[in-house]
Amino acid sequence: MADSGHPANDAWEALLTAHASLIKRFAVTDVFQDLSMREYDVLYTLSKCPAPVRLTELNRNVLLSQPALSRMVDRLADRGLICREADPADGRGVLVSLTDAGRSLQAAIGRRHARDVARAMTAELSPAELRQLEEMCLRLAVATVRSGELN
Repeated sequence: MADSGHPANDAWEALLTAHASLIKRFAVTDVFQDLSMREYDVLYTLSKCPAPVRLTELNRNVLLSQPALSRMVDRLADRGLICREADPADGRGVLVSLTDAGRSLQAAIGRRHARDVARAMTAELSPAELRQLEEMCLRLAVATVRSGELN
């Protein structure tokens, strides 16, 4: 990575490089079984929702286009991992949630993935550095939401 003389751009490039390297590392493990990492991301995101959510809300929290997410939800529903139901507040809307099978699969994969993440992160960063990284990333995320850039 070349020093561009712009600390913000250099930090951004370093963040993206670290993310890409870690994603590649995790992708080659057998942790995700017969799910793709993106499918797991959808299950994980739904596991954090206390109630069924609209597809638009789910789309705000995953890195997929709306059409790609709709197709993925269809595939995951066909596999019995996600439940789709009409939104009683708006008949045109669809609510999605994990089925018991989806919740169970996400939890099992999540435990193994969490161990891989912990191993990768603690191999290079101290506990204090991990806390600092978390705080910086959360500040950036909150600032982006607060500025209205994410809708």
